[in-house]
Amino acid sequence: MSRAAGSVADATGNWVDTRAPAWSRPYLRLARLDRPIGSWLLLLPCWWSCALAAIAAHRAAPNLAHLALFFVGAFAMRGAGCTWNDIVDRDLDARVERTRSRPIPSGQVSVGEAGAFLGLQALVGLAVLLTFNAFTILLGIASLAIVAVYPFMKRVTYWPQIVLGLAFSWGALMGWAASFGRLDLPALLLYAGSIAWVIGYDTIYAHQDREDDALIGIKSTALLFGERTKPMLASFYTLAVLLLGAAGFTAGGGLVFALGLIAFAAHLGWQIARLDIADPDKCLALFKSDRDAGLILFAGLILDAALRHLA
Repeated sequence: MSRAAGSVADATGNWVDTRAPAWSRPYLRLARLDRPIGSWLLLLPCWWSCALAAIAAHRAAPNLAHLALFFVGAFAMRGAGCTWNDIVDRDLDARVERTRSRPIPSGQVSVGEAGAFLGLQALVGLAVLLTFNAFTILLGIASLAIVAVYPFMKRVTYWPQIVLGLAFSWGALMGWAASFGRLDLPALLLYAGSIAWVIGYDTIYAHQDREDDALIGIKSTALLFGERTKPMLASFYTLAVLLLGAAGFTAGGGLVFALGLIAFAAHLGWQIARLDIADPDKCLALFKSDRDAGLILFAGLILDAALRHLA
């Protein structure tokens, strides 16, 4: 299938390429709104945390305003993070087949224009953050240090996925903090479990680029694990399930949460069984399926809160 002019290699047939005004498309691509899966993966730990807080507080449902605010914040800050990543990685992106069509290396926007757009997205994220309590505001600001250093990690370690996990799982702390104005053991366990989950799914994602990455000196767990990827994924996904389970049960989760956790674990097992690291298209499809896995767990959490409240 042919791509629309200026479209990104792994984002064909999306609304940005077909419906958005032409002038806006490079900026929407910088924000990854042509590929929203990353925004969902940033959002889901926030929603898990809100639902976990509802269970702990014996409420029938998470705070709906918090869910909506985290939705906006996740899309804004994922866009800002990706724009920062593209600014830092513009020379490397130009050398990788899948990423050389991104807006900066392909010449659709200048570095200065991308920087201005980064600032605009950050302001949206800040506006969302300022609606929360003081503890949550400080916690959100603290995450910026991790976001800032992440693009550089692939140059120095085969474990950049750990740093990505620290950043993408931060919402596991934020939802709880927004509800209680502090952090407690369930939120910390949720954060740790989410990190293990991120390491797993981003390893799958990184297998799309491992040949180009090896040629230009970029490091990843995909290159580190190689043919051992499936057993390593099994280890990280098992750890994720155990930690997320501990988070839920420590907060007071019951049978419905357990059923959601089992379904979540089954989905992760299905990913491992289906994975073919030599097939980039399958790697991308399995990576995208983690949105479904995260929504399954979220459903288990919110249904548990609702049914326990009725009981």
